[in-house]
Amino acid sequence: MVKDKIKALAKEYKSDIITLRRHLHAHPELSFQEYQTSAFVEEKLKSFGITQLEKKADTGIVALIEGRNPRAKVIALRADMDALPIIEQNEVSYKSTNSGVMHACGHDVHTASLLGAAKILNGIRDDFEGTVKLIFQPGEELIPGGASLMIKDKVLENPRPSGIIGQHVMPLIPVGKVGFRKGMYMASADELYITVKGKGGHGAMPETLVDPVLIASHMIVALQQVVSRNASPKIPSVLSFGRVEALGATNVIPNEVKIQGTFRTLNEEWRAKAHVQMVKIAKGIVEGMGGEVDFEVRRGYPFLKNAEALTERAQQAAISYMGEENVVDLDIWMAAEDFSYYTQEIDGCFYRLGTRNEAKGIVSGVHTPTFDIDEDALEIGAGLMAYIAVNELKS
Repeated sequence: MVKDKIKALAKEYKSDIITLRRHLHAHPELSFQEYQTSAFVEEKLKSFGITQLEKKADTGIVALIEGRNPRAKVIALRADMDALPIIEQNEVSYKSTNSGVMHACGHDVHTASLLGAAKILNGIRDDFEGTVKLIFQPGEELIPGGASLMIKDKVLENPRPSGIIGQHVMPLIPVGKVGFRKGMYMASADELYITVKGKGGHGAMPETLVDPVLIASHMIVALQQVVSRNASPKIPSVLSFGRVEALGATNVIPNEVKIQGTFRTLNEEWRAKAHVQMVKIAKGIVEGMGGEVDFEVRRGYPFLKNAEALTERAQQAAISYMGEENVVDLDIWMAAEDFSYYTQEIDGCFYRLGTRNEAKGIVSGVHTPTFDIDEDALEIGAGLMAYIAVNELKS
């Protein structure tokens, strides 16, 4: 059986995939700067005998693995390659050698897993019909998102896949398990940049000032009604402010306050309305208290919707490959992912790869300086992705 072949190859290549991951982890590059990573991926693909390669969006790579009757069906597999501006605190042999940059979101795992899947699939290409399209993209962590640039560069054309599969590490799920969710899964994400302007001066003379700190405080509280009173309770929404900068002193009121935040939801129509409502509320509060406001909504990624039928087939493939007890159902996740751009164009399935191991102390979340994985996940990451692709080509 093809499944048994894939399992055997994933086991055989496990140490090689770990080596790939450790190299990538030790040499992280920031979004849209993945030049060495891109060259490494290209070199490895060619060493596997995969020669149909093309650069996209400067540092992205697309490659084809053709089985029998290549035009029968096309399925795409995607990995992201960029790292984060974080100083790694793990004391491991593969610790980042690029100061201040770290693979703290598992993109090294995604890239190594897809390379492993590519090696497996290229070795069994006589056992399936159709074509597997490999997409290694840059810049998932930074707006406008590498996926959007890859799509503009026609990554979904010539040939056009019927669907696309992506996976992401999940440190909340134990190693040896994976998670799926059909339908709405991840939120859109917009960045908010606000400047509240007033008239600063001595803190002991408030009657002569227009206090932007007080005004900003009222505005932040008032804006929460966008979620609590303007959004339908049926639509998940989050409005959070993570940075408030008022550079005064104990007795100095500043001239302005700068605020940064995020707005997330799972409905594009409500998303657009909320943008208008936030600006309207902010202007009303600030101007009503004598100040001025600049309010920029920087649109980020759209919501991510997993295609029902494709995700059902992928989940059933995972059950067949790993056992039902190792495949869990996921809840809605209010983080964002630029894989969502692909799902706006074609059917997509974005699932989670368990990486947690409490016995080994591997429990840190993504985007932290101590994030790491149980590397047993790499055998699953490569093998399952290859099996889902072959299974989908049969459907």
